[in-house]
Amino acid sequence: MCIRDRFLAGDAAHIVPATGAKGMNLALADVKVLAEAFSAWFRSKSRHLLDQYSDRCLRRVWRAEHFSAWMTALLHRDPTGDPLDHKLRLSYLRYIVRSEAAATTLAENYVGFENA
Repeated sequence: MCIRDRFLAGDAAHIVPATGAKGMNLALADVKVLAEAFSAWFRSKSRHLLDQYSDRCLRRVWRAEHFSAWMTALLHRDPTGDPLDHKLRLSYLRYIVRSEAAATTLAENYVGFENA
């Protein structure tokens, strides 16, 4: 590690809409990954985990970004929006309530994936 290395975590690294409280979850996950990378560096001078930090975190961040955008669109109705969009949202909400697979997908994305 040298003076030019910079590692961002949490809000400094990414901004995620508040839907699903993803900001804090992502920040804590970033810090966990970064702590593991620093531990490896200080134990053995291995840069491998430091070099992989961004790639590892970005997979999770983009999954959360997609979920937050989807969840926001699903739960927030535009009062001037197309009535068809509203009916489609209601249909999908009913699907989530009635389908174990859809509910599982929602739950997995809500709590986040370890290795998204």
